[in-house]
Amino acid sequence: MNASETAELAEWMARFYADPLGFVMFAYPWGSDPALQIVPLTPVYRQRFNVDYGPDLWACQFLDELGELVRQRGFDGVHAVDAIRMAVASGHGIGKSAITAWLVNWIMSTRPFAKGIVTANTAEQLAGKTWAEICKWTKKSVTAQWWKISAGKGMMRISHIDHPEAWLVTGLTCREENAEAFAGLHAADSTPFYIFDEASAIPDTIAEVAEGGLTDGEPMFFKFGNPTRNSGDFHRCFHAMRHRWQTRQIDSREVSITNKNQIQQWLDDYGADSDFVKIRVRGLFPSLSAKQFIATADVDAAYGRELRSEQFDFAAKILTCDPAWEGDDLLVIGLRQGLLFRVLRAIPKNDNDIEIANILARHEDEQGADAVFIDAGYGTGIVSAGHTLGRDWQLVWFSAASADPGCLNKRAEMWKQMRDWLKQGGCLPKDPELHAELVAPETVPRLDGKIQLESKHDMKKRRLPSPNKADALALSFAYPVQKKAAGLARHRPRAQAERGHDPFARLL
Repeated sequence: MNASETAELAEWMARFYADPLGFVMFAYPWGSDPALQIVPLTPVYRQRFNVDYGPDLWACQFLDELGELVRQRGFDGVHAVDAIRMAVASGHGIGKSAITAWLVNWIMSTRPFAKGIVTANTAEQLAGKTWAEICKWTKKSVTAQWWKISAGKGMMRISHIDHPEAWLVTGLTCREENAEAFAGLHAADSTPFYIFDEASAIPDTIAEVAEGGLTDGEPMFFKFGNPTRNSGDFHRCFHAMRHRWQTRQIDSREVSITNKNQIQQWLDDYGADSDFVKIRVRGLFPSLSAKQFIATADVDAAYGRELRSEQFDFAAKILTCDPAWEGDDLLVIGLRQGLLFRVLRAIPKNDNDIEIANILARHEDEQGADAVFIDAGYGTGIVSAGHTLGRDWQLVWFSAASADPGCLNKRAEMWKQMRDWLKQGGCLPKDPELHAELVAPETVPRLDGKIQLESKHDMKKRRLPSPNKADALALSFAYPVQKKAAGLARHRPRAQAERGHDPFARLL
């Protein structure tokens, strides 16, 4: 291609700056390459492009939406604009790797000095499928002669032949120790971009670092995957962070290129409402993901459930306290009576054990609690302070031996009993934080088959908060409690009861 032809092609690419679907239809030989003539375009797109074949309907709609987002931002090449964030959860076989390739080719061809990173859940997926697909479509692209393509082991890179260090996209594995490689791409006058394939299984630390690279230029972030987990970064795109992301959930049955016979077999074998079909076909997050300990469906059923007083008021009242263990955690005081649970207090971390003991004592008296259980991890000082008030509170060591031989420790035992309580009709307040905390912990595989839950530290690594509200409920299952006989005196010393001034009353 001579200089004149190159300049003419560059002019065409500039026309597609805010038209990714137009680029895809122009850049690849849909009309002449039989290998691409698989999906008949719907009438509206066939008329628009005057060609019979092209991307599936969902991909056309996705690319058109992307173009509108580009136009809305109006990047001028100087002043940074808000990041474009788009996430697609889907069943199998919809063509996620192909659209990944189209996005790479569109951005690289229409934006001089763009820089990007592509990753996937495993090195095998990245090299054997995602990057292979990118290379295939790049070679078919009308701009193929602009690029040097590397696809060897340990080197996945597509770079401009004249600007190899300033205009490029790289394939990187998503090992957590590789996180810093995803830091800022430094393309302030162009488009820095990230594409995650099979995003559900990519570590949260990778996504967190990538987010830090969206501060300059015209940044873009795309995530594709099967929705296999009810927690983590990909799940948050569709839930807690949905206000930041343009999301789509694609049912494989509605995509023309999928294997409909195989899908029907799955429907027959597992049922449309099974988690297998939700994840692999319908593009929905599961009721219970692979390692999730408490099913989302069980928490949903208990969420805001209404009970008549006679369904719980016969049971013992168990007051619990789960202290905060880091600065951004909450100290939670809860009360369970039979099938009813309430969060009485949730306050920031407070190391004043005397102050917390007085708050807890007040709740014990007001509620007429039959037992008080406190997490021993950070609660020993609270119990000691309680002893000075004449209180008989009990420490619960989460790491203690379990009375249930099927559980590794006391924590697993309590969470197992809490899970059973939910299934038996437990009632939860309408508290989104509590809901999220109950479904978040995952199990740790063990050769002996015992139940082990991931540690709070590991949950924090997945960017999940400490489950203090959920632990406050779990603590109520630490030991059996009998309801005290009517009229039995509470553990409140007379001096405390008759004291006229309570210096901590303002905290209640």
